[in-house]
Amino acid sequence: MEKLKEYFDGMIVKKGEQDLFSAMNIPSFLRDWILKRYANEDGSIDVNYLKNELKRILPTKDEWPSILDKMVINGEQVRFLAKIQIIIDTSKGEVRFELPDFGVSNKQTLIPDNVWNRCKEQILGVNGEIWGVIDLKYTVSANKKQINRIEMCNFQCFRPYTIDLNYYKNARKKFTIDEWINVLLGAIDYDHSGYESEEEKLMLLTRLLPSIENRLNLIELAPKGTGKSYLFSQINKRGWLSTGGVMTRAKLFYDMKNKIDGLVSNYDYVALDEISTIQFPNMDEMRGAMKGYMENGKYTVGVKAGSGMAGIVILGNISKDNMDIEKNMFKELPIIFKDSALIDRFHGFIEGWKIPRMKESLKIKDWAINCEYFAEIMHQLRSDITYKNLVDKIIDVPRDADTRDTAAVKRVTTAYMKLFFPHWQQVEDVDFELFDKYCLSRAIRMRYIVKKQLGMMDKEFLTRPFADYKIKKV
Repeated sequence: MEKLKEYFDGMIVKKGEQDLFSAMNIPSFLRDWILKRYANEDGSIDVNYLKNELKRILPTKDEWPSILDKMVINGEQVRFLAKIQIIIDTSKGEVRFELPDFGVSNKQTLIPDNVWNRCKEQILGVNGEIWGVIDLKYTVSANKKQINRIEMCNFQCFRPYTIDLNYYKNARKKFTIDEWINVLLGAIDYDHSGYESEEEKLMLLTRLLPSIENRLNLIELAPKGTGKSYLFSQINKRGWLSTGGVMTRAKLFYDMKNKIDGLVSNYDYVALDEISTIQFPNMDEMRGAMKGYMENGKYTVGVKAGSGMAGIVILGNISKDNMDIEKNMFKELPIIFKDSALIDRFHGFIEGWKIPRMKESLKIKDWAINCEYFAEIMHQLRSDITYKNLVDKIIDVPRDADTRDTAAVKRVTTAYMKLFFPHWQQVEDVDFELFDKYCLSRAIRMRYIVKKQLGMMDKEFLTRPFADYKIKKV
């Protein structure tokens, strides 16, 4: 604990009020900012005072009519903490915003040029939704041909720090691998002392890989109650979790009607939770688009050719009898994924049954790295090619190895290296024993499971043996 405070002072908060925030549907990355703002030096908070403050700064959707009354009828300017989404309209040459939690569309709003020029540095570079303190007022148009608007007067991003990636890498050197695993668990709200084995910890942390590596596609099947939805929706504001409902090509890739980029262009990953309950209206269309995108990060919808960096993650529950890689586990997937060519494009499989069911002892109630800070670190590490170059130099690829297997093993290995050993910057830094245990061997198993399941789906894959990837003698 002292080491954590010494090297990450200013980036840590004392966590322990998860229930208070979860009841208000506040994501972890926002919760940590609030804790840091209202906590005493010893990390303690006045819970009653905080509850009142949250009511003041975080209005609910039911309170939106009252906010409108203040702006429209009384002519007041209002301020509160909100989630916004920016829309730049190229046809009209104006910038607008949406308030998704209040059902406010961009047709009702405007960001004046002077406000946009003052605030855009905080907003640009953050795709999708962003949280911050927003000031609003209602403006009546002098021109009857134009509509009245809700105008943004000011916006302040809630993030209270700057990111120094080099400092983070150097700080990692001060921790053993066991200590670092515990640090990572705390950053995402888990208490390391609640786990019975290292394998349980590592399997949970594997869920972070799509946050730290571009276009990493994973499948996880797990029992209910292991925290899949929580980790993919609450930890990282740059990830998108879709639970049930309808998923279309327009939503995932590009909406031709409204000329809006889809989820893969706006987020670091798109996780499809409760996969058996999600409907795909045009399966052939969606399957074709997913195959192309998952192969090379590109898609074509009509005349629109686009690209993205988001990984595709599918999450589903699995019956106890099927928790066995020797059995056909993928028979529990919906029909759209019962296509070997599509499944082949997933880089790895997470054995979710090795992750313990959520219980009180797994909730951290101590000092830990700010969740939002850690999520931003992972985002910045995505574009750092240092680790990919290292993996290329270290892994010995057999000449007869399947190209997709090799790409998958290398991509997952690279993600693990970024997560566990971000301080490795050159081959001389690498501890090959640790590299094999925590990066390469785990990546091989994750891809092997996909390959094993492919052989059960399509006999053609039985003729494609899995190569023996090893570490080069360097």
